[in-house]
Amino acid sequence: MRKISILFVCLLFLIFHSNAQEKLHINIPKSTIKWIGEYTFNFAGHDGFIQFKEGYFIKTNEVITGGEFIIDMNSMTNTDIKEDEGKESLINHLKDPDFFDVKKYPIATLSIISVEYFEKHKGRMKANMTIKGITKPVDFKVEFNYDEKTMFARFKIDRRDWNVSYKSKIKNGAISDAIGFEVKIAL
Repeated sequence: MRKISILFVCLLFLIFHSNAQEKLHINIPKSTIKWIGEYTFNFAGHDGFIQFKEGYFIKTNEVITGGEFIIDMNSMTNTDIKEDEGKESLINHLKDPDFFDVKKYPIATLSIISVEYFEKHKGRMKANMTIKGITKPVDFKVEFNYDEKTMFARFKIDRRDWNVSYKSKIKNGAISDAIGFEVKIAL
């Protein structure tokens, strides 16, 4: 009976450690989200940054397998307009109901569903993104730098899927339905 008990304890130990998970909280000051909005009919647009409120990765058996990130929609900034040329006006407009309705929806989230690795440092991430209370699936390529403890991703979403519905009345001033993101997450 004692041998069976020892064998059972050893088996439980192996099972527990073979699927060991670790929660890795991100370093918010070193993590960035750059947003890019472009015009449809000319080579111009706007860009800026938005900050993480909190976030973490789930690491299982030495690889990232999940995680969740909360984005502070009130932290939106613009980097391409000078102060006296309408920077504040643009940010206030992006926070309006026809864009991100930040007063009603002050946070957005991204929850990782799975990560498929192509190489040790590259893969494809599938996630659910919630903006304006609407959750839709997204997937994008990611690059991991294990030495620097960072992850980088670039992707675009169709803003209409999240009811970001602003339409310009000027054809040459029409904004693209795509919103681009360049994300760097540091631990």
